[in-house]
Amino acid sequence: MGHENHRVAVLVLEGAKPLDVGIPAQVFSNRPSMPYEVRVCGPAPGPVTGGDGLSYHVAEGLEGLEHADTVFIPGYREPATTEPPASVVGALLAAHARGTRLAAISTGAFALAATGLLDGKRATTHWHYTKALAERHPLVLVDENVLFADEGDVLTSAGAASGIDLCLHLLRRDHGVGLSNHVARRLVAAPYRSGGQAQYVPRSVPEPLGDLFASTREWALAHLSEPLTLETLARNARVSARTFSRRFVEDTGYTPMQWVLRARVDLARELLERTDLGVERIAARVGLGTGANLRLHFHRILGISPTEYRHTFSP
Repeated sequence: MGHENHRVAVLVLEGAKPLDVGIPAQVFSNRPSMPYEVRVCGPAPGPVTGGDGLSYHVAEGLEGLEHADTVFIPGYREPATTEPPASVVGALLAAHARGTRLAAISTGAFALAATGLLDGKRATTHWHYTKALAERHPLVLVDENVLFADEGDVLTSAGAASGIDLCLHLLRRDHGVGLSNHVARRLVAAPYRSGGQAQYVPRSVPEPLGDLFASTREWALAHLSEPLTLETLARNARVSARTFSRRFVEDTGYTPMQWVLRARVDLARELLERTDLGVERIAARVGLGTGANLRLHFHRILGISPTEYRHTFSP
């Protein structure tokens, strides 16, 4: 095999998460349509303890990074309390100095941050660890609200399914949207979610923690096109507006009207994906009144415009 293929190395660290390892290994594996080849390596050849009931056997140690064009660093367990081995940090720095692109998935961002290469740059990690990353590496500009952050030669992602978004993003960057859509279809994944999209996918309305007011929330979801006020919601729940408001915040972390706004944006997302209704029609249908109002809230909650969002999901 000639080396016109782009070489990808997946670096499996102690406690590596199976999904984070598997996504780049599978996405970039060589096949006729794919000008990539993958090798999986670890801090040393042989067994690597995994997390979640799986362990790994890697054929190569850190020398596997020497010829890589892109290195993926999958997430691993206990990132906030363990330092990556000095040999790993050194190998990542050497790879970067050779011009290799480094892409961390989920808590792999901690190993990448340990190199100092994320200092002064935007980065993300799984939402559960964003605060720990910011505390441990105060020079990194941690953005907890994105699926991935692309700083050119260093990229980070929120992990799990957004590892797919990061891989599709790199395919798109390397070879255009045609190949990334082809691979998305092969993976049965959403074609492309821009990195700026919020991490809480697919719904920004939190799951109810208790049954408190669940039936009122159900009712509200069915009546989003109508004017909903705190009073209407409290009346449906048969409590005072003050009690409703206080207990609603305790239960969901949102005020009732913040929750309604997010529910409206979620419904708008669905309509943008599934219908070809115009933005004005969608705004009316979800109770946001005007297209301008929908755009404003859509951008505030998701960081992208309704039109960009629709392009994400249209073939």
